[in-house]
Amino acid sequence: MIHKSPSSRPGYIRVVFELPSCVWADRISVAGTFNDWDERTSPLVQSRDGVWRATVELQVGQRHEFRYLIDGRWQTDYHTDGFTDNIYGSHNSVIDLDMARTATLADRQPSKVVDGQPHVAPHLPYPREGVVRGMNGERSAAEMPRMRPRVAAA
Repeated sequence: MIHKSPSSRPGYIRVVFELPSCVWADRISVAGTFNDWDERTSPLVQSRDGVWRATVELQVGQRHEFRYLIDGRWQTDYHTDGFTDNIYGSHNSVIDLDMARTATLADRQPSKVVDGQPHVAPHLPYPREGVVRGMNGERSAAEMPRMRPRVAAA
């Protein structure tokens, strides 16, 4: 999984490569077009919460392919902006920074709510009083199954 955020350098995006704590490995690194596929350049470090992370800053307006090297085996991350075929018969993950734009707080428009007009989602109808809609049709609140509250184990 990747996370993108504005960088302190103008024209760059901070990209955090992240793998969950359930990945058991001795060494993990990320290699791609941004580091000439060098698996030693960007190692992932396991933090105290067990999550593996590596951070790089990439230039806005570019598209990069990458893969993870986990204990000597190449792995594709399918939770990215996309993936593409590679010459080895597998897939490379894709980070697309073409559309990325770093906006400062001054550039962002504040949200405005007009006084006297409550916000109503246009696609949701108002619920009728005392009727709950479910997958099996409409039921009154009295017909709904009662759920026991969840109790913490002692």
